[in-house]
Amino acid sequence: MNGVPPPKKSRVMIIAGEASSSLYAQRLLEYWRDQGRQIEAFGIGSRSMEALGFQCIGRSEELAVVGLAEVLRHFPLIRRTYHALLAECDRDRPDFVLLLDYPDFNLRLAGDLKKRGIKVIYYISPQVWAWRQSRVKHIRKVVDRMLVLFPFEVDFYRGHNVDARFVGHPLLDELSQFPWSPEKLRLERERCGLGRSESGELKVLGLMPGSRESELRHHLRAQIQAAELFIAAHPEWRVALLCAPTIERERLAQEIASARIPIQILKQEPFAMISLCDSVLVASGTATLMVGLMQKPMVIMYRMNPLTAWLAKRLVRSTRFFGMSNLILNDMVSVELFQDEANPKRMAGELSRLVSPQAYQHQSQQLGEIQKRLGSKGATQRVAAELEEFFRKS
Repeated sequence: MNGVPPPKKSRVMIIAGEASSSLYAQRLLEYWRDQGRQIEAFGIGSRSMEALGFQCIGRSEELAVVGLAEVLRHFPLIRRTYHALLAECDRDRPDFVLLLDYPDFNLRLAGDLKKRGIKVIYYISPQVWAWRQSRVKHIRKVVDRMLVLFPFEVDFYRGHNVDARFVGHPLLDELSQFPWSPEKLRLERERCGLGRSESGELKVLGLMPGSRESELRHHLRAQIQAAELFIAAHPEWRVALLCAPTIERERLAQEIASARIPIQILKQEPFAMISLCDSVLVASGTATLMVGLMQKPMVIMYRMNPLTAWLAKRLVRSTRFFGMSNLILNDMVSVELFQDEANPKRMAGELSRLVSPQAYQHQSQQLGEIQKRLGSKGATQRVAAELEEFFRKS
């Protein structure tokens, strides 16, 4: 009306290349929306982020790969996406870039963004304190601020002259409606097709093979075979296959068609699915933290391409554990089985040990310590507050 153009929307590039980080990015977009923040966001994200108006140059569902062989297989897509992101930054410069986890891709991208003079904030640190610590020198050069989930990470980064701020873990905000009451748990299990036990209280074993296609190839068949052996010894239990947000339900249905036991596929919010389970066979990753926060006893496993496994054993020397829940507790609370050890017979045996009430209660109580070590709720709000100074003021 007065000839003054409306203020330009803030523009932010977000790189969330994995299921867990895309959830945290989604919560940030939702928070900005609820606060009335006008933001044009683009980059790598999930379909759920896209539903909030996020412009997907790359999809986390397609780019979440791990291991040398898997990266090589997807390299053309990864390279195209990488250059498309830089081209979009050159076309219309963002206020800043928010990188979440996904370290091999993101740390290289951070270097190219730094050359362009674009501010880079990294949310969810690579585990440089656990392996390949030399990467912290590169981080110091290319990252303007590191937003970390664990208190000990602040001391590590500040010891290397990196600006690090503790924001807490966003998963704590996902726990608000849990655990369910016994009656709600019974009704939810019936609604999901898990039924009732004729011999007494229903028990459910959850299978969590991972959120990447490469993880499904290495884990799913072995987990199903372990469940078959477990049910042969404990026929009163039921089995649920928990479908990650990045995986289509139909993909899992193909795999369980030949299973020798009934397996119910669940696809809901992760904490809701975990709530339905008593014990969990889980692939290492953020899922172990989710299971631990719910205090569900678990067996942690991981399998990968043999060459990648060989390299991993030689690179990871500064930590005794690979399960995130064990790393936080600094103790082997849940058994970890890697590569050849993660075979169906061994996994079934370890799960059977958790049937004992004493073993079950002991691990559950130990897992209760995780929440105490992660700080308080409100991580998304603290992240948003840290980002405020990076928005252009014009």
